[in-house]
Amino acid sequence: MTRLNANFQVLGLALAVLLAQGCQQAEQPAAENQPASPADSAGTAASSQASSKPAAPAPSAAVKPAASAPAAAPARSATFPVGTAVKIRTTNTLSTKTLKTGDGFSAVLEEPLIVAGREVFPKGAMVMGKVIESDPGGRVKGVASLAIALNMLHTPDGQMLDITTNTVSIEADTSKAKDATKVAVGTAVGAAIGAIAGGKKGAGIGAATGAGAGTAVVLGTRGDAAEIASETPLEFSLTSPLTVSQ
Repeated sequence: MTRLNANFQVLGLALAVLLAQGCQQAEQPAAENQPASPADSAGTAASSQASSKPAAPAPSAAVKPAASAPAAAPARSATFPVGTAVKIRTTNTLSTKTLKTGDGFSAVLEEPLIVAGREVFPKGAMVMGKVIESDPGGRVKGVASLAIALNMLHTPDGQMLDITTNTVSIEADTSKAKDATKVAVGTAVGAAIGAIAGGKKGAGIGAATGAGAGTAVVLGTRGDAAEIASETPLEFSLTSPLTVSQ
């Protein structure tokens, strides 16, 4: 009897185990087929939308303003006052034979122009000038004259600056001595011819005739030209200030 009871107990336990396993298997499909809760659906939709949205662009690095270039140094200026000496040297012969009033000419600085200890125009810098008056001179009484002034300076960097200076004038050597010689020669020749022709009276007439011939020669000839030879040093002075920016 005791053994039979024991068998029943074992059988009961086995049935209980089988029933428990069957219930678990029935609950798992039900759980799998159960619809998702609204909260779970909302979370899933939110995650889907989040994944479908394009990624926000990464913030661009702040653009730094370009470093400003250092300010240029202020331009320096030099001013030559009125009366500043401008010494030049001619590079060509200037003559009333070839130059007319208003013609231009060129020369070079004989000495540099310096202001406040700075050399602004070096020796040899080009200088331009203008013929203020070219008078070839009258006959007998007149002598040739030439008047010039400077009107432009070339800077080392190629600029051309207008300047104003005083006028330098020259005159030809007087021709009176030469004129007297010409008249004397004419008189002597005339006297000799007259003496041969008719003695003392003829000599007197010949002298007068010769003197007239000599005078005619002078009246028909201009005096010497006024000239400034090439390589002649001349000095001018500024009549208005000259300001140069550097």
